[in-house]
Amino acid sequence: MSRLSAERKETLLRRYGSQGINAGAGPGGRRPGGFGGPGASRVGMKGRPKNISATISRLLSYIGQDKVKILFVFACVLGGNLSSLGGSYILRPVINNLVYPGLSAEEKIKNLVIGILVMAGIYLVGAVCIYLQRKIMIGVSQKALVKIREELFHKIQKLPLKYHDTHAHGDIMSRFTNDLDSVGEMLNHTMVQVFSAVLTLLGTVILMFVTNWLLAIVTLTTVPLLVYAGGIIGKQSRKYFTGQQQAIGAVNGYIEETIAGQKVIKVFSHEETAMEEFAFLSDELQKKQVRAQFFGGIMGPVIGNLSQISYAITATVGGILCLTANFDIGGLTIFANYSRQFSMPINELSMQMNIIFAALAGAERVFEVMDETPEAADPEEAIEICSEANRAEGARVVKGEVELKNVTFGYIPGKAVLKNINITAKPGQKVAFVGSTGAGKTTITNLINRFYELEEGEILIDGINIKQIKKDSLRSNIAMVLQDTHLFSGTVRENIRYGRLDATDEEVVAAAKISCAHSFIERLPQGYDTLLDGDGANLSQGERQLLNIARAAISKAPILILDEATSSVDTRTEKYIERGMDQLMKDRTTFVIAHRLSTVRNADKIIVLENGEIIEQGTHEELLEKGGRYYQLYTGAIELD
Repeated sequence: MSRLSAERKETLLRRYGSQGINAGAGPGGRRPGGFGGPGASRVGMKGRPKNISATISRLLSYIGQDKVKILFVFACVLGGNLSSLGGSYILRPVINNLVYPGLSAEEKIKNLVIGILVMAGIYLVGAVCIYLQRKIMIGVSQKALVKIREELFHKIQKLPLKYHDTHAHGDIMSRFTNDLDSVGEMLNHTMVQVFSAVLTLLGTVILMFVTNWLLAIVTLTTVPLLVYAGGIIGKQSRKYFTGQQQAIGAVNGYIEETIAGQKVIKVFSHEETAMEEFAFLSDELQKKQVRAQFFGGIMGPVIGNLSQISYAITATVGGILCLTANFDIGGLTIFANYSRQFSMPINELSMQMNIIFAALAGAERVFEVMDETPEAADPEEAIEICSEANRAEGARVVKGEVELKNVTFGYIPGKAVLKNINITAKPGQKVAFVGSTGAGKTTITNLINRFYELEEGEILIDGINIKQIKKDSLRSNIAMVLQDTHLFSGTVRENIRYGRLDATDEEVVAAAKISCAHSFIERLPQGYDTLLDGDGANLSQGERQLLNIARAAISKAPILILDEATSSVDTRTEKYIERGMDQLMKDRTTFVIAHRLSTVRNADKIIVLENGEIIEQGTHEELLEKGGRYYQLYTGAIELD
């Protein structure tokens, strides 16, 4: 029996299953809540897509770019349906000739052979049409799916950091996998099958009236019952298939985040709790899947059994007409066949509903991301900047002076994290931030990069407001070494070169030497060509951080940000790389965030932050002389929390 409280279950459902941004989330993924990827936004708990027609129209716009091919596909579908209906109609004269007493046996055999050959020709044409429409439609649909996937990925790259801070990676991945798979299934097959079913239904009705209008009316009297039953089941099916897609996203999000946090889970012995929470989310998914599959599965049998009733009634009335109204046997045979075919397209339409509902739910989730507000566009007059060492045509050379003027900012409107911050860093200076967790140190560096937009005040680089600098240009001139390392799948050389893609092999080695990574790289099996996988799982945490530092070293950016850059290495390694760090920071304006105060002693300026305000600033010696907060921290009278 689960030990999870009702409150915890509600929290899990809200956190992993509710739409919207967790407004309380701060930078760097620090969100309130439990372990295993807490606080992330999840899939919207909607009963159905908000606007089915708009979603369908948007999907069709992607395949509408191949209008000629689509028209040819529909022509093939039309040809296939006409051949199927026409082939069935040929049975009428064939059967009537067989039972007509005025023909000899030889004539009957001759007519039978001719009828069979005609039917074979018609069905052959239909087979060719089906082959062509499926082959062409799959090509068109896959092309559309690729375009949707690419647009979704491009949009992810354009979304602000706040979106990634407040949305689970697993849920975002679910849009690329489960949701797009559902959309692909509909585009590949379902759309054409629905069109084919509609054509078959219309053609069957027309031929039924041509064959015998009285029997056609009898058959059509069962249509309201079929439509009513299909509508009731379809409504429930749509609701639960939407819920199923949302639950899949929630489970994927939880799996992704708990796997990423396995070390933390094991450190605090939360394995049992993680399994219970996952079991709860998995059970919720099971409930939705059972309901979705049940209502999706019973649609066909219900419609099929109702159609059998219609078929029995039609056959009975047709037999009576043969006995009393000279209705021909051939006509009764093909009408009975059409009566059975009449229910088949209805059944086909109902069977496709589960795929359609899953696809629409998935498409809406994809479009929700694509409709998110991207980062603010650069103004037309925005300029490009470059460093002295990396001059670019048309770009303004900057030395790296950074100034924050009256900066006030909060992640949540009305709740300021920074209050009236004023800082000036001259070119080449090293500025260190010291303060408790949540004091606003990392927030300042995020604002310098324009990961978030200011509420009040301004940030200047060489006197230029960063809002007047193109974002790509701004960020390419700010190198960062973060506390959390991230290495991409590829070689060591490629990971270092990620800091500047046009760097030569010699510059890669030089950057590695600066960061003191060269010696351990040389000891790797293939040296700089050693493949890294799993975010550098075959390296120690310290080695991964050294590569991270080398990546920053290879950049010629005039501004450098070190956010707890040496927190992942031991004291011996830290001292060993200090010489390299000094070279890295040489001639660069550097901002350092560090809990180890020994690493900031040589800073040109140390800024002490508390509750988003600057309470002290000065050199190491000046702050010790003041005997204030920094003195207490340095002497151990109080500790950083």
